[in-house]
Amino acid sequence: MSTSELPITGELVMKTIAMPADTNANGDIFGGWVLSQMDLGGGIVAKAHSSTGRAVTVSIDSMAFINPVKVGDVVSCFAQLIHRGRTSMKIQIETWTYSYISKESKHVTHGIFTYVAIDENGKPCQLTNDEK
Repeated sequence: MSTSELPITGELVMKTIAMPADTNANGDIFGGWVLSQMDLGGGIVAKAHSSTGRAVTVSIDSMAFINPVKVGDVVSCFAQLIHRGRTSMKIQIETWTYSYISKESKHVTHGIFTYVAIDENGKPCQLTNDEK
């Protein structure tokens, strides 16, 4: 199934493959690794909305793990800006996997991440004026 056939929200911001080094004690992919991929992908969107091109993660407002990620799965993160403040933004991020073995795509997790645009001194600064 192609990503165009899935009920995905947002743009593709990260795509990678889950490797054995990223497993937990149960043999599935460690949730922290998945979360870090989501944060990297959300950061790409956040940087695009920062007037300086810099942004930091300040919180994860919600997170839900729905299905496990297996070694060898292709992991794709999709992100969408859902709220703009003066210096902060909320980005919804969904993670899906594709297994070449089962030929199945699965929604594995989603969350809402908050980022703040920062200047060269690490202080909050305004977002861009455009609505990207």
